[in-house]
Amino acid sequence: MKHFLKLLDLTTEEILELLDLADHLKTQKKQGIEHHILKGKTLGMIFEKSSTRTRVSFETGMYQLGGHALFISSKDAQIGRGEPTEDTARVLSRYLDGIMIRTFEQEEVETLAKYGSIPIINGLTDFCHPCQVMADLQTIREHKGKLEGLKMCYIGDGNNMANSLIVGGLKVGMSVAIACPKDYQPHKDVLDFAAPYGDKFLMTDDPMEAAKGADVVLTDVWASMGQESEQKIREAAFKGFQVNAELMAVTNEGCMVQHCLPAHRGEEITADVFEAHADEIFDEAENRLHAQKAILVKLMADPQ
Repeated sequence: MKHFLKLLDLTTEEILELLDLADHLKTQKKQGIEHHILKGKTLGMIFEKSSTRTRVSFETGMYQLGGHALFISSKDAQIGRGEPTEDTARVLSRYLDGIMIRTFEQEEVETLAKYGSIPIINGLTDFCHPCQVMADLQTIREHKGKLEGLKMCYIGDGNNMANSLIVGGLKVGMSVAIACPKDYQPHKDVLDFAAPYGDKFLMTDDPMEAAKGADVVLTDVWASMGQESEQKIREAAFKGFQVNAELMAVTNEGCMVQHCLPAHRGEEITADVFEAHADEIFDEAENRLHAQKAILVKLMADPQ
């Protein structure tokens, strides 16, 4: 594994290996065992979209691994003033040991990987959010003791989260049910990927059908970053696509709830459901740190 661009690129074995490493690093952190595996390494973090969890978790993760993280705002860098991505990739490859980028177009991440000579990590694009879903899978496995055979249900916009959850869930042996309004379905490439999985994948516009028998329910905001002008339109389109007590009543006993945050209580999830599952949701937020440390180690550690 040279880069971490999208879960479509990874095998089941690679995903599980990363999850095992994330668990190991988390255990070491809890036990106070230092693991300066990336001593002397520098990660450049390019942000074209603002962030709380992504920036803090990557920066903290690099510190805990003995390395250094460098924040690069696109507003202050030449990449934000029209320098071609391929030139930025070649320049930064001369300075850094790895790049994490949080941006809009998936093509920009792919171009960095094509022209750079160092590992590239996708911190989020409009197409996918693979780091978040690795944290989701780690959290589900922690709470349920397994992934294979569980039913994952996602309610809401067929956005980058839905795209990555479908791929990640199916690759680790879960069945996946997605409920989105018909005009807000996941990306065609992801639906094409899921098609051969047959009855292990369900795409529907009926949230109750998707949630029936679920072991974990996930959701996300109705209007993601950059879609704020569509808020009112989306509120109308997503009416009925809310994770609430009525929906949770048709899930399996002990069903988890996950939310990538920030959460808009009263929109995609009710306050009572959020608070009832807050421990799981904030375990998920914490696991961004551990899952991403595993990715950093896998890509940036010197071969033994």
